[in-house]
Amino acid sequence: MSEQWQYQLRVYLPDEIVDTARTDLGSPALAPLADILAKHHATMMSQFDAFAGYVAEAERHGIEAYPLYAWTKATIEDPAKRAKHLKSFALHVNGREIYSKDEADALEADLQPLVGGNLIERLSKQDTNPANNPQPPEQYRQRKIT
Repeated sequence: MSEQWQYQLRVYLPDEIVDTARTDLGSPALAPLADILAKHHATMMSQFDAFAGYVAEAERHGIEAYPLYAWTKATIEDPAKRAKHLKSFALHVNGREIYSKDEADALEADLQPLVGGNLIERLSKQDTNPANNPQPPEQYRQRKIT
């Protein structure tokens, strides 16, 4: 039953505009994308920046309380994964990282005309169903001591 899941849209941007998107969404080059985001009360964050923020927070507060720390740190330190996650931007709606299917569908419909052009290479919709989400590789899973 899909009603139980929440969703997140991600846009994948061309290399040429990634730095601008990370630092200046108000740039005229990004206006069509920014207009759609504003209409839906949405913001976007580079997956790399989100991962780097998680790692920095864990290092400030103690990594033992951050179960994905080792995996996330390894991800941002890998050059190929770094490049991949710099291009991927998670869309947040009304300050929420995940949101209803209706909100995701409406935002997706408005973004779709930009896909394949100069602004968006690809668009994806993720859900919160654990079966559809990657799990940490064995070497990064915390062992429970019994």
